Amino acid sequence: MSKYEIMFIVKTTIDEAVVKESVDNLKSIITDYKGKTIDFKEMGQKEFAYPIKKEISGFYYLLICEASAEAIAEFERKARIDENVLRHLIIKLDEE
Repeated sequence: MSKYEIMFIVKTTIDEAVVKESVDNLKSIITDYKGKTIDFKEMGQKEFAYPIKKEISGFYYLLICEASAEAIAEFERKARIDENVLRHLIIKLDEE
């Protein structure tokens, strides 16, 4: 298992319950594939420098986890499908 840092942005124009559901679904992918969440931070709402999919702001989230390549591939697939996720970035951290 490798260590990853995942940042994703969720729409602010949807209901709070839908935001929470989207975030929980994405977090659960890691644990469903036998990975573990090391740290999870809600970074809050921030304005964009330019509109993304006609949105001007979003909720930022940071997830640091240990997961397999299959878990990361599934996370990326679900993040692309979920219409509430505006952007996501996955970075594999160096082994120390």
